[in-house]
Amino acid sequence: MENEYHVRLSSAEIANLWTTYQGDTMSICVFNYFLKHVDDEEVKQLMAHALDVSQQHVEMIRKIMKVEEIHIPQGFGEQDVNLGAGRLFTDVFYLHYMKQMAKGGLETYSRLLPDIYRKDIRSFFSKCLATTIELHEKVTKLMLDKGIAVRPPHIPEPKKVEFVEKQSFMLEGLGKGRPLTGLEISNLYKNVKTNELGSALATGFSQVVESKKLAKYILRGKEIATKHVRIFSDYLGNDSLPVPTSIDETVTDSTEAPFSDKLISYHFNLMTYSGIGNYGSAIAQSQRSDLAIDYSRLMAEILKYGEDGLNIMINNGWLEKPPMAAERKS
Repeated sequence: MENEYHVRLSSAEIANLWTTYQGDTMSICVFNYFLKHVDDEEVKQLMAHALDVSQQHVEMIRKIMKVEEIHIPQGFGEQDVNLGAGRLFTDVFYLHYMKQMAKGGLETYSRLLPDIYRKDIRSFFSKCLATTIELHEKVTKLMLDKGIAVRPPHIPEPKKVEFVEKQSFMLEGLGKGRPLTGLEISNLYKNVKTNELGSALATGFSQVVESKKLAKYILRGKEIATKHVRIFSDYLGNDSLPVPTSIDETVTDSTEAPFSDKLISYHFNLMTYSGIGNYGSAIAQSQRSDLAIDYSRLMAEILKYGEDGLNIMINNGWLEKPPMAAERKS
């Protein structure tokens, strides 16, 4: 039995602990700064809760790595945040940000859990999922209470059982023949929302980074996000469905950097690769050929964009090497 001897951590367990540590140390920096500039007391309490969750994750991972004699990654710390910097985002942005971060956490933890076998690590990530579900529930309720939650579009309720009769069900989209399915609508809505958040982050980050090259890269990302929003919105508009609006107005005109260029670069790349995952999932759930084709070409575009971002991090010595297999050939 597992408790009769020490079970080594698997590659999945080591990698996911390492990646979670990186993300949560970044979140601690971000939330500590946000808490310096929040007016709404309910938003403040929720953000303090989100900060506490990330701090608990980091503390637990440190304990596990110490016992396992795993080198603790550098991650992010006090050197990556300027708590005295001016306000860059509004309270409304904070709610949209926490909503998307919680959503990303739900997807990440539910995806990794099936590959975790050691009891203590399984317990840890199960608790991560549970606390993220709680945070997502709280932020969703608060957004509804404040009237800023944008629900996915409504569609007619099915009244009878029907079956697809023609193979053209998948091909009709090329001629804009059939309406979108509920799943296709849901994915389009989700990808508009994530790109809108990315656009707002790009607006703020581009104002405060020190590196001109990084600022140019971030603004290129904003252009890509804006283009993708337009393409996805056209699909929704063609079926007379509402489109979520931009949140760029939730960014102030501050030019004082609250975060290091390293943290900003990591954060932006984290969202880029999250978007790639969203597009991949959308392809799998799209039964219209035109949608699948567009998602595929747009995913190729952000893959190239993400690669350029990683090169910036590498050239500046910002990219920590993740846990890897042994180098047998050498």
